[in-house]
Amino acid sequence: MFDNVCKFLAETFSSDFATWLLGESITLTELSPSELSLEPIRADALILLQSDEVVLHLEFQTQPKADIPFRMIDYRLRVYRRFKSKRMPQVVIYLQQTNSELVQQTTFTLEETSHRFEVIGLWEQPTSVFLEHPGLLPFAVLSQTNNRTATLQQVAQEISEITDQRIQNNIAASAFILAGLVLEKEIIQQLLRRELMQESVTYQAILAEGLAEGRAEGRVEGIAEGRAEEVRRVAINSLKEGISVEIVARVTGLSVEQVQQLASEESGNAGK
Repeated sequence: MFDNVCKFLAETFSSDFATWLLGESITLTELSPSELSLEPIRADALILLQSDEVVLHLEFQTQPKADIPFRMIDYRLRVYRRFKSKRMPQVVIYLQQTNSELVQQTTFTLEETSHRFEVIGLWEQPTSVFLEHPGLLPFAVLSQTNNRTATLQQVAQEISEITDQRIQNNIAASAFILAGLVLEKEIIQQLLRRELMQESVTYQAILAEGLAEGRAEGRVEGIAEGRAEEVRRVAINSLKEGISVEIVARVTGLSVEQVQQLASEESGNAGK
């Protein structure tokens, strides 16, 4: 769930992330792992954004993993095969504070081979960094703050000043979900307008994903048909909002072909 929120934010507000991580406001487009020479190790944790000169590799993690260094060098080499002239900053961003030594790993070493990448723990980042750009607002509550409730209240104020309704809805939904890592649901609901989240196609899609995960783990038996209809409804609503087929497929778990079929069916119904 948190992976999908972070991927949505990074891909939708790529210039905000470029300003934060690269120090320059450039628009980055998604680079699909399928464009690389090999299949991805774990595509759900991978974000690749590119411009003419750079590929930005991001991995968001809630918990540290021992295989992160290998994954970083592996993808660096894969991208090099495809884009030899592009530089490639690589950043692992940890969402939750931890004392694990794995978070300190910034190098992959194998005999004479050594590769470095950057690691960011959000709890060590100044809160002000995330209040300057809409796409970063949902991360503010996870930053270096002594009062997370007050920070979320400030985020809610910033969100209320966003004039584009769709962006406002999606930022609010993303902030709601990420705040759940550090705050109680009741507090979050007091500070963020519930109707904004309910109107967000992002929030709806992630709710549908949660049902899918629960069913897979045996916690939501007997809702398969209901979940399928919910995913279908979310996909249709997302398409009506102008969300691309690729993004709809990613957040709902449907294949691109299935989403294209839904788009075709809706187009046919509209023409009747």
